[in-house]
Amino acid sequence: MAATETLLVVGELVVDFTLPQSGFMCKLRLGGVAHAARGLWAANIEYSVAAFCPRYLVDEARRYLESCACEEFIWLGDVIGAPNVVIIQDATEVGHQGYEDLMRDKKQLLLHEQVQGLDAYRQVLVFPSRFDMQALAASFAPDASFAFDIAYDLDDIALLDAFRGRTRAVIISTSSVLFARLGKDDVSGLVSAARTLSPEVLLLKENRGGSRLFDIVRDTVEEIPATLGKTVNSVGVGDVYSAVMVALAASLGWSEAAWRGCQAATIYSQTTFPDDIRRDLQRCFTLPLSALQSLGGASLPWHERPRYSIYFAGPDFSYVEKQELEAAAKSLSYHNFKVRRPIRENGELQRPASAGELHHTYQKDLCLLQECDAVFAVPLERDPGTLVEIGMAIQMSKPVVTYDPRKENENTMVMVGSSVYSADLDACLNGIFDVVAKLRGETR
Repeated sequence: MAATETLLVVGELVVDFTLPQSGFMCKLRLGGVAHAARGLWAANIEYSVAAFCPRYLVDEARRYLESCACEEFIWLGDVIGAPNVVIIQDATEVGHQGYEDLMRDKKQLLLHEQVQGLDAYRQVLVFPSRFDMQALAASFAPDASFAFDIAYDLDDIALLDAFRGRTRAVIISTSSVLFARLGKDDVSGLVSAARTLSPEVLLLKENRGGSRLFDIVRDTVEEIPATLGKTVNSVGVGDVYSAVMVALAASLGWSEAAWRGCQAATIYSQTTFPDDIRRDLQRCFTLPLSALQSLGGASLPWHERPRYSIYFAGPDFSYVEKQELEAAAKSLSYHNFKVRRPIRENGELQRPASAGELHHTYQKDLCLLQECDAVFAVPLERDPGTLVEIGMAIQMSKPVVTYDPRKENENTMVMVGSSVYSADLDACLNGIFDVVAKLRGETR
């Protein structure tokens, strides 16, 4: 077969099953590299797929990918010991998504002894998994170039040494195991590790805070903001970003390709209906790059977030039923915000409390409120203390995001005084990203 510039996407094909949540039905669809395939189809980009999947999925995968204009499907190998079904608890990634790869401990990926056709491809995007990367490398042509989107199944970049000098891009997200090990506290460790493969760029996807494109050759960093809207399903969004960026880099350069990849990812997060994704993406791609960049968005790097303290206002008492409050606190912590919980820090008053104890706690809580940059309020049961804290923060000109899951505080002062007021945690999370990103912009 003659060499081709068609992008080859390499990885696993799985079945995604999203559990039903309040306001959302359950969802069953082909996942893994199928997400990248949908994004490339929607972007009208030529591509092929080489994937591991269980034998029972092969015919269905081939049929489905053909319907998404996949030029060639190569079955790399079988998956045994597990059905390759992933259960997803939170499809919106308000917090930890709770992925559960069924029978993961028994799972094995077996590369076929002779895989035909890989040596025809010169542009390859790999989503590493449990397969043998070194054995796979030997199947490609010597002049093939590679990009790697490192997610959950690779915790040591040395496992990619077989591709040293042949790597164009390393892509990683803040939810990956490798990021947690190398870059959670300081991004320099991650950048240094990526440099060992001699890539042109490193892309760090930072969820709702946008992304950073590290140009390894020029030693520059570009921030690409996120466009925040209602998230319908975040599963596979990062895969679409990577696939579109890598496919367009040769013709547009890495910078514009990353902006277009971000566009595609944003649209992919807003619906799970492929025809709608394709229609909206084709429309958005007509927007010139300069106009796209002028639209702005939320740019809040992972490592910048702890610089801004968030006062967590709510009835955080031991005797209160507060599952929504705990969910909000976990969500903020998951996204690396510095959450200050006054009752946790200053103590919970015993009942009855003396006048001296009341004054002492009041002063400590007030000082903490003054120190913080923004307020995230959860006024369960119309808690009077929380409502007072909201009012005091507004008077201090501090941005307030009010999460009112039980819709108990729909009054003018709370709704209008808050920068964001909603019964939807997704909207409130977007709100805190927006207000903290603006605070960062004012201090830069």
